[in-house]
Amino acid sequence: MKRALWVVWLLLLSGCSFQEPPQTFDQARIDLRQSVYFDRNDDGDFYCGCSWQWVGSSGGRIDFSSCGYEIRSQQERAARTEWEHVVPASQFGQPRLCWRNGGRENCNRTDPVFNRMEADLHNLVPAIGEINAVRSNYRFGEIAGDPSQFGACEFEVDSSQRLAEPADAVKGQIARIYFYMSERYNLPMSESQQLTMMRWHNQFPVTQWDIERDRRIARIMGHPNPFVSQGREWVFAPEPEVAAGVRGNLNSKVYHLPEGCPSYHQISDINRVEFASEQQALAAGYRKAGNCRQ
Repeated sequence: MKRALWVVWLLLLSGCSFQEPPQTFDQARIDLRQSVYFDRNDDGDFYCGCSWQWVGSSGGRIDFSSCGYEIRSQQERAARTEWEHVVPASQFGQPRLCWRNGGRENCNRTDPVFNRMEADLHNLVPAIGEINAVRSNYRFGEIAGDPSQFGACEFEVDSSQRLAEPADAVKGQIARIYFYMSERYNLPMSESQQLTMMRWHNQFPVTQWDIERDRRIARIMGHPNPFVSQGREWVFAPEPEVAAGVRGNLNSKVYHLPEGCPSYHQISDINRVEFASEQQALAAGYRKAGNCRQ
């Protein structure tokens, strides 16, 4: 008993936090505001470097004069900060049964594991709402050319490829977040995505803010991102060969067979849902593609 009290006293003396990890996305946003980004609003948002003024418990109002941002189409969302999942919620939600049976709202109601992933502070950054919207759930990569889509903000999207390219300043941080989420939650990454992230990790090393951000988050989550603070390197993992099965499109709610369905190989990774059988696809609310020949 005396030993336990002594340990508690030492922890209190050292200033260690007893804060619990957030269990919901709403709580995560408050924790980020109060304990991680409380003094970072003048240093700029993640993608565009725009300063903001805190509003309410977790939001902010963008100062466009601080960064040269030009609104593209969404005036209301451009004016505010939002908490962006670097690895999109759809990417870690789609493989789960709750998502197939009702999407994100159903996962929030029924799946504690999904809620933990959604509330993981390591995967959340402050972003201009319009950028969060246009990025959608696009994968990150490199886009040819250098179009100015948002004024001085170095962020590009190519809707035809469902691809987004951020500024060099955050590419390394994005890579290490992808490594962390993939390893911690056993999320698959395509070979091409791994190669991109490995290149960004090497080209854009850990910064002092990356280390400080990781330290602040670790005090809440109870663990760091080892690819930031512990020097861990990602080990390339070839995609396993699996037998072709029934493949659904999350957007259209249509499924395709590996033989006789011309669009089987045309579904983007982010919208692809795999089923073990047609019966499983039908039970999840999908219908067979009309261009299938069998």
